[in-house]
Amino acid sequence: MKTLAMDIETYSSTDLKKTGVYKYVESPDFEILLFGYSVDGGQVQVVDFIAGEKLPEEIIKALTDPGVTKWAFNSQFERICLSRWLGLQYLDPRQWRCTMVWSAYIGLPLSLEGVGAVLGLEKRKLTEGKDLIRYFCTPCKPTIANGKRTRNLPIHDPVKWEQFKAYNRRDVEVEIAIQERLFSFPVPENIWDEFHLDQEINDRGVALDMTLVKAAIKADERTRSELLGRMGELTDLDNPNSVQQLKEWLADHGLETDTLGKKAVAELLETAAKPIDEVLSLRQQLAKSSVKKYQAMESVVCSDKRTRGIFQFYGANRTGRWSGRLLQPQNLVRNNMPDLTQARSLVRSGNFTALEMLYDSVPEVLSQLIRTAFIPKPGYKFIVADFSSIERVVLAWLAGEQWVLDAYAAKKDLYIATASQMFGVPITDKKDPLRQKGKIADLACGYGGSVGALKAMGALEMGLTEGELKPLVDAWRAANPNIVSFWWDVDRAALTAVRERTTTETHGIRFAYQSGMLFITLPSGRRLAYVKPRIGTNRFGSDSVTYEGIGAAKKWERLETYGAKIVENIIQAISRDLLCNAMQGLRHLPIVMHIHDEIVIEAEQQMSVRTVCEQMSQIPPWAKGLLLRAEGFECDFYQKD
Repeated sequence: MKTLAMDIETYSSTDLKKTGVYKYVESPDFEILLFGYSVDGGQVQVVDFIAGEKLPEEIIKALTDPGVTKWAFNSQFERICLSRWLGLQYLDPRQWRCTMVWSAYIGLPLSLEGVGAVLGLEKRKLTEGKDLIRYFCTPCKPTIANGKRTRNLPIHDPVKWEQFKAYNRRDVEVEIAIQERLFSFPVPENIWDEFHLDQEINDRGVALDMTLVKAAIKADERTRSELLGRMGELTDLDNPNSVQQLKEWLADHGLETDTLGKKAVAELLETAAKPIDEVLSLRQQLAKSSVKKYQAMESVVCSDKRTRGIFQFYGANRTGRWSGRLLQPQNLVRNNMPDLTQARSLVRSGNFTALEMLYDSVPEVLSQLIRTAFIPKPGYKFIVADFSSIERVVLAWLAGEQWVLDAYAAKKDLYIATASQMFGVPITDKKDPLRQKGKIADLACGYGGSVGALKAMGALEMGLTEGELKPLVDAWRAANPNIVSFWWDVDRAALTAVRERTTTETHGIRFAYQSGMLFITLPSGRRLAYVKPRIGTNRFGSDSVTYEGIGAAKKWERLETYGAKIVENIIQAISRDLLCNAMQGLRHLPIVMHIHDEIVIEAEQQMSVRTVCEQMSQIPPWAKGLLLRAEGFECDFYQKD
């Protein structure tokens, strides 16, 4: 036996979508119902555990045999469930491969059903599967008709059970068909090694401060009640939290508004008179009053007070970056409170009276404390280290924008350097208004952004006028001519590769049309994949590359791209590869989190920040000439420095 492909069906009263698989398997009633498998691509067998059938001994041994490669679609689920079933901590992820990761690597959807449809497989996932899973794998509502039972068993619907077994068999067949179809596009071994590192980090998990979490939820309930009470006094509304009722109340008081969104309320507050200003302020605080992250932490925390499985390898398949799961660590609120430790202590101790006295907005405090719920285990500390200006530097490195690299090498503030280059004047003060213009231009314009991008970044809110925006874009582009040329060079290379079905190259990046795919080979050797590329016409009447992928509506559709957008994918993908290289170099240390360009290590007290940053700053062989610098700090709870 060389390979074992499998798919399992399970039951648990725990909600998998809310808790993730690590918490899911801790449920006392967790059990495996069906085990479908295929040895070396042979005929699929289904073992019915509910009927008392036993898994063959050779299959049980194969689950821990390093000589047998285990395959599944979203293999983390099978691996963790089978670890529980075998009574082990966690099965070794190095023995596993994941068909979902393979699909993501070449730009396909992250669902078995989606991959089958895109590839046009003869055998596809059975569509009735969701109903069968709902029937057999989750608790049912007790009714008189079902005899008040809380779970459906095979005896309650033998026909459905046979359909469920067929569904289980088909999933394994589809997984094998995907492997056969993708045989010409193998995942390199180094990517599988990165996947195994990802699984190690997900298995390790990170500790949560549940005292803080529970106290934060309680504080929010109290504050929310007080805010709604005060709004009720001022407005006399039945439901002061109702958007429609509040809009009508505002209209009755001479203030018409189409929306009560965060931005709109902030603008209305600037000119609102009493008592409207207080009502809007209360509305603003209520909008902040969200404890969804804290509530999610309660749902996902395991019995050892750690949360696991919060990172999805290759979740962003356009770049290969990770995406967040469950707690979504990629979009945690930034903290900028100078007295974070004090506020945290007050919440943890339940001293809500002091909290209300010392801070204008308790919801704002709770929001800023979300990050701090992630903590190291007792006796350890966090070392948080990230790359300095990585995307800006990688972009300048590839494009050959030397003045940026010189400024970075001299450890200058890059926003000051950008402003000096844009406006042709020396700038030394970080408070200089020109630095702010340089900063927002850098953030908005690097990937072809123009006036719209500046507005999206908040240019008007920071005091810029409409008339200043286009000149600002022009000044940034004039200061970065090599980057602008890079956009167009990439655009031409991609168009030529697709139009002529050939291979082109620019700036060390290779574009190749192969078997109905556009592959972009990065300096690291990793390839980005664009499915079924064609030449289309963009809104300006020019030729552009289009391809199939997941769009904004989360549906598989034909998407349009262009040079600067492809450059964005390339730069973010290279930045991801640099982070991966750093994580590999620090693999001997317990990495517990990583967010974009940042690594969080649960370190022993004697471990130095400097050592971690030096290791992170090592340049991989494929990035000769690139400058890389990491900066870090240590802390007793996760935060932004």
